[in-house]
Amino acid sequence: MQLFYAPDIVPPEYTLSEEESRHAVRVLRLGLGSTLHITDGRGNMYRCEIVSPSDRHCTVRTVSVESNYGALPYRLSMAVAPTKNIDRFEWFLEKATEIGVAEIVPLLCEHSERRQIKYEREYKVLTAAVKQSLKAYHPQLRDMTPFGAFVAEPFEGRKFIAHCDNPVRGKRYLADLLQAGENARILIGPEGDFSAEEIRYAVEECGYEEITLGDMRLRTETAAVMGVAVVSVANNLKQR
Repeated sequence: MQLFYAPDIVPPEYTLSEEESRHAVRVLRLGLGSTLHITDGRGNMYRCEIVSPSDRHCTVRTVSVESNYGALPYRLSMAVAPTKNIDRFEWFLEKATEIGVAEIVPLLCEHSERRQIKYEREYKVLTAAVKQSLKAYHPQLRDMTPFGAFVAEPFEGRKFIAHCDNPVRGKRYLADLLQAGENARILIGPEGDFSAEEIRYAVEECGYEEITLGDMRLRTETAAVMGVAVVSVANNLKQR
């Protein structure tokens, strides 16, 4: 399957962007009548046929569409403090997309070493991962968001904060807390961890549950991927 991303697609006919047209015709050498797939990033998977194979304005016609393609039974929101080395954060973006995540929020914390991101660059990383892993849902990406404002936001689901400090009310292993099909939001701190005040505020004022991801000492991006994986595995196991 050759997957293309077109959030503005409207059937029956659609013209790919110049970049996507070039990739389809020059790189993949697709021609008249060739089949490709397009997702709008909102769960729709379009099977299309090329009707005009121009390497600048390749036009396709929709043959069929499948809705809710690969839909997850839960919504996972990951709020992660971006690492000083942006490559490590981008690795997380890619792997989280492959496993399955609905929303990613770059989090600005007291101990953050990185205080801004290049939004368009990180969005492209997500898009490339969507196409490579054949996903029909494109994760939502927010811009850098201050910790205090974010944790105070309402969320329809369970809210968790992973940290290495002494617990405020007690920690439990994430997989033991989750129920299949349950929406979850997970906070992962910077290399220096969340501050004691951030942890207290999230738990006592905003209703977050303290969690551990195991006995290992994990780097930020590893902990974030572990969180995504634990949610995925917990859902798969508990649905059987």
